[in-house]
Amino acid sequence: MAAFEHCFILSLVIAFSLSSINVSFGARHLLDTPEPLAPPPALTLPTIPSLPQPTLPAIPTFPKSTQPPLPTTQLPPLPTAPALPKPTLPPLPSTQMPSLPTLPTLPTMPTIPKVTLPPLPATIPTTIPSIPITMPFFSPPPSTTSP
Repeated sequence: MAAFEHCFILSLVIAFSLSSINVSFGARHLLDTPEPLAPPPALTLPTIPSLPQPTLPAIPTFPKSTQPPLPTTQLPPLPTAPALPKPTLPPLPSTQMPSLPTLPTLPTMPTIPKVTLPPLPATIPTTIPSIPITMPFFSPPPSTTSP
């Protein structure tokens, strides 16, 4: 899955880099074009003709209607909750908790001696030393034609 993500990111980088080539060609083409001599004339919009206004009919008025009064009903009174006796809880037994044992004392930590680091060299080498490697050479292949 990680390989797919790397390939996808690599393809995006390649696509973006190739698309920027065309942009630079387009910019160069615009720079090479000569300037126009005169700006084009401004376009004018046609005027909208005025239309006749239609006459609207008057809104009719409706007679006011009277609504009958709502009936009023008396709600019955809410019932009262009966009085319940107070429950008595039995007393909790009192037990003595045992005391916690005392923890032993920890031994003292020994002191660590101070360690000094060796001094850094005055110059840091910037080249990597090369190691001579001898590579064995194989014998040449036999010739297909005889001399």
